[in-house]
This record gives sequence, structure tokens and C-alpha cells, in this order.
Amino acid sequence: MSERVLVSQLKGLPDGPVSVSGWVETVRDQKKVQFVILRDETGAVQLVNPATRPAEDGTEQDAAALALTDLISNLATGTFLTVTGELKHDERVKLGGVEIKIGALDIAAAALPETPIAADSGLDKRMDWRFLDLRQRRNNLIFRVQTTLEHAFRSYWIERDYIEVHSPKLMASASESNAELFSLEYFGDQTAYLAQSPQFFKQMAQVAGFGKIFEIAPAFRADPSFTSRHATEFTSVDAEISWIDSHEDVAAMQEELLQAGFQAVKDKHGAEIEELFGLEVQVPSIPFPRIPLAEAREIVKSRGYEIPRTDGDLDPEGERQISAYVEETYGHQFVFITDYHPEIRAFYHMRDEETGLTKSYDLLFKGVEITTGAQREHRVDVLIEQAKEKGLGAEHLDFYFDFFRYGAPPHGGFGMGLARVLMLLLGQDSIREVTYLFRGPTRLAP
Repeated sequence: MSERVLVSQLKGLPDGPVSVSGWVETVRDQKKVQFVILRDETGAVQLVNPATRPAEDGTEQDAAALALTDLISNLATGTFLTVTGELKHDERVKLGGVEIKIGALDIAAAALPETPIAADSGLDKRMDWRFLDLRQRRNNLIFRVQTTLEHAFRSYWIERDYIEVHSPKLMASASESNAELFSLEYFGDQTAYLAQSPQFFKQMAQVAGFGKIFEIAPAFRADPSFTSRHATEFTSVDAEISWIDSHEDVAAMQEELLQAGFQAVKDKHGAEIEELFGLEVQVPSIPFPRIPLAEAREIVKSRGYEIPRTDGDLDPEGERQISAYVEETYGHQFVFITDYHPEIRAFYHMRDEETGLTKSYDLLFKGVEITTGAQREHRVDVLIEQAKEKGLGAEHLDFYFDFFRYGAPPHGGFGMGLARVLMLLLGQDSIREVTYLFRGPTRLAP
């Protein structure tokens, strides 16, 4: 395979022969000259061809030139091709200051003439044709940002001697609760469940003596919600660490992680994000503000909003209100909400012996919850009792309790939704915009 020249490399090359591959974005077929905008994964370049038309007086024309002109006239948007020609630097060319005079075109695959979506198509329509929607420059950037963000997270952890794990997504029991579970027949007489989170296996790594672990992997929730922030399959960013004093150690690690990730995104993509999304990436300062849940509810109430929930938690509007307060008071886009009542937390969250509240937090970013984190209960007798309080039978959790019957360190961790972080970072209205292929209650294809 010959080495490709990418569009992004053209500016650094001298004038002369060049070959570039990509897809046709637009064609301007004028009487005397033809222009094609060719895009690849790194950018776009203008191709130019002096048009050769059949002479009105019947004068014989160059057959190859006529054929090339005709080929360009019939190019459909989306056609993938390789162009060979002469690169020329010209500061008058608005698109990158270079253009290629076409010598030959080699079509790899022609596109149908009518594209099924347009720039103003609705979100559902664009999701139907996601492979075409992703050709947009801003959508390409979304997944470059995602790549940089994940790489920065991994770099943070690996530099601190964390171990990456890949936990199974087929489970014999629920990992969070018996609700929102996808079940499937497993070899006839067994039922398997798709993992709601890697929670149990993150904790198993602690009793296995791994110390510090992370995982970036799919998770599944049979949640019929149609909100802008829910999906039935999503990418979960998880970490778990041993020998902690409280959930504060987990929160401190997570805020450092996010600061490192946002800094990497700003350094590599900040200018392009500002150009295409109209916003500046703000790298958060640390520590993030922390507000106990009870205090947060009082602050929300003082702002004129009565939270209708009766379980003592915040609702989405309450999250937006407390985040607005934090932005106004501290100039910060993040806030940890801490000290949740056990009734609204998982059975494995450790409880404070003095207050009875859980040693846990939710992290809000721009008014949306992106994380739940906590210190875990590692004392097996306490853990079993807390599971019973939640109505969870030991017959389904005995394998999990076994983890703690042979010794366990104090530990804790968090789970964070990658798509929510990207959605908020890039100022998008829905996680569908930042998910490669979204899955929801009515979306299984493409």
C-alpha cells in the first residue's frame, strides 16, 4: 500500500506532484473551470480543473480532457476517490492556501446522486443515516476529543500505577438493583443479565490485591427514559482504589483526573472547538466545591424552586439550580453533592457511624449528574445486612459476599458517563450527538 498524503500535510509540502484520497464534499461545475472540495479525516482541499467542453463548431478536442471534465460534472457528493495532480500554494485560496490541479481521478466507490439527509435534517433523521452524519467536520471533532479525553484519563491512571481491567458484561445477578436489568436466556435453563456497571468486579480487584484499577467499557440499563441524557447502552468510566480514609479520597482523585483530561482537550483541540462549537474549554480548578445534599436542597429552595421529589434527592431542575448557584458563587462548573441518605444509595455504600448518611457523592457538571462515587462497605456482616434492607436476597449475591469473607481493604471508587461529559464539554443538547451509535428504547439500528 502506497503512503497516503493527508490533507493536513499539504501545506507543508512543496509545489509539485501529489496524490490525495477522500470523499467529495461539493462540486462547482462552471463553464470554464470546475472546482471540487475533497475532504478526508484531517481536513478539506480544493481541487481545480480547467473545463474542456465539446466545441460548438465541431473542432476536435482532447479526448482525455473531455472525459475528465465529464467525470467531474457527474461526481455525486460523498463519492470516495483518489486524485493525482499538481499541488500549488496560493494564498488567495481561502481553503488552506493550497489547491490541487487535477491530473487524474480514480473513483473507489461512487455515491448515489441524492443524499438522504441535509444540514437542517432533524436529529432522528440524522441518526437513521449516522454514517453520513458523521462525515461533518464537527462530528469528526467530537470523536477526536473523545479519543484525547480517554487517552488523558488512561495516562493519568497509568502514570500512577493503576491496573486496567476488562470485566465481564454477562452476569448471573444484578450489579446495581433488580430494576433496569436486561435479561437473556443463557444456554437453556439459565438466565444471564447485561452488566449495569462493573461495580462488583471493581471491588473484587481490591480484595485481589490490585490496589488501584480503572475500566472504560460498555454498561447497560433497561431504562425506558427518553431524556437527552439517558441511553440503554453507554460507555462507563470507572475507577476503584484501596486504602482510603473516606469518599473524599475518591473525589480528590476524580477531580485531578478531570482536570488532566480537560487540559489535554484544551491543549489539542481548544481552537477548533471554539471555531466549530463556539465555546471555550474551561479547565476546572481544584478542589471542586462540595455541598452536602441537605444544604443543597435548602439552597435550591431559597432560589424559589420546590423540589417535588419525596425521597430527599435532587431532581434535574434542582441539579440545574444548585449548579447555577455554584457558578454564581464560586465561578465553577463542577460541584460534588455529598452525604446522601442510605435509602437513595446502593446497599454497598459505607455509612457514617455518627450521621448514618452514606460516605458518597454525586458530581454535577453544568447542572447534570455525571458521576456517583462512594467509599464501599468492606465488612461482610455489615454488607449483608445492608443488602437485606434493600430487599436483595443472599442467594443472588453470595458470590459477591465471598469477596469479603477472606479479607478486604477499605476502598472506594466512582462510575462516570463518558457521553454526558462530552455532551456538556461541547455544549450539546443530547448525548445522541456525542455517541458513535446511540442505543435507546426505540433505537437499535444502525
